[in-house]
Amino acid sequence: MQSGSISVAEVAGVFRAEHGRAVAVLARVFGDLEIAEDAVQEAFAAAVEKWPAAGLPPSPAGWIITTARNRAIDRLRRESSREDKHAQAALLHAQGEPVEEGVVRDDRLRLIFTCCHPALALNVRVALTLRLLGGLTTTEIARAFLVPEPTMAQRLVRAKAKIRTAGIPYRVPYEADLPERVRGVLAVVYLIFNEGYAASSGDELIRSELCLEAIRLGRLLVELMPDEPEAVGLLALMLLQESRRPARVGPDGSLVLLAQQDRSLWDRALVLEGQDLVRRCLRRDAPGPYQLQAAINAVHSDAPSTSTTAWDQIVQLYDQLLTFTPTPVVALNRAVAVAEVDGPEAALALVDELDLGNYYLFHAIRADLLKRLDRKAAARAAYAAAIPLTTNTAERTFLTHQQSTL
Repeated sequence: MQSGSISVAEVAGVFRAEHGRAVAVLARVFGDLEIAEDAVQEAFAAAVEKWPAAGLPPSPAGWIITTARNRAIDRLRRESSREDKHAQAALLHAQGEPVEEGVVRDDRLRLIFTCCHPALALNVRVALTLRLLGGLTTTEIARAFLVPEPTMAQRLVRAKAKIRTAGIPYRVPYEADLPERVRGVLAVVYLIFNEGYAASSGDELIRSELCLEAIRLGRLLVELMPDEPEAVGLLALMLLQESRRPARVGPDGSLVLLAQQDRSLWDRALVLEGQDLVRRCLRRDAPGPYQLQAAINAVHSDAPSTSTTAWDQIVQLYDQLLTFTPTPVVALNRAVAVAEVDGPEAALALVDELDLGNYYLFHAIRADLLKRLDRKAAARAAYAAAIPLTTNTAERTFLTHQQSTL
């Protein structure tokens, strides 16, 4: 151990940083996610007891993995002596598996693809990713997605049981399956980020802990898949969007639109990192949806104001994005850029062609365009349609205020 004490909070930080690595290695060793996770939990409990007084070990991850493996083997030996077939199988599996960290890169990739297997429901993939790779507690995940803790605990238990009983493989997919599966992995991470960036419900517009966790997972994906341009694009997109967080909410917690944001509050370090990643993507010349969205955000980050933004370039990027993702939501976002190039009437004509009646932003964007055309009664009606479709308090307050100014 190194000299000097470490606080329990610092141990918790190590837990969050090393949890995915440790579970990934132990899942390979024992061939079972539940055994791996339980063993890692026991090892971190031991760390909480020992590290504050003894100090941080030279290799915290190695200490955790070794301690977890030894404790799990002791427990499995006790259980296997009672004719527990599952314990016997796990113990036999462990006897043939080394514990070295040398293949940890592949171990974490295997864990990511296991958590994001298409046989699991999307909400379960998100929860498993946060639990096993992110090290979030069941309580934290339940709070993030506004479900009771017992409900989330049951989902996680059932998911791990399904992985075991259905024989979902703990491996990186075969090459032919890789592109589709990578898209699924990236979608899970971006879903986590989006829930943090614009919370679907609750009082707060932003859940920063989810944004930061998604970015951490994004960095991990780029580390593990450096030649996957869409992983780089996703990280760039999240960093550029996260850079605006200090300006997106007013002192009273109110929503501040892009056009009204104080851009001096944007995090320049994140902007520069995101722009550098976008340039890295451009050099590869293998565009994809996340890279194009990142490029759109990079154009925004280049401009000192809305009026000086290269909107024509943004429209062109949306045109490319529509070839990859021809969805009404992308078309709606493109229309916002068209309004800056060709005016609100041209944009409104595009918006009115979309079938997005249950999406609050469709009505909110229509309301803004109608307001700019001085069609106040129609704008009020559009705001009235938007307000009940969002359950986020900050968004509802903003829309209600906009309606009241007409």
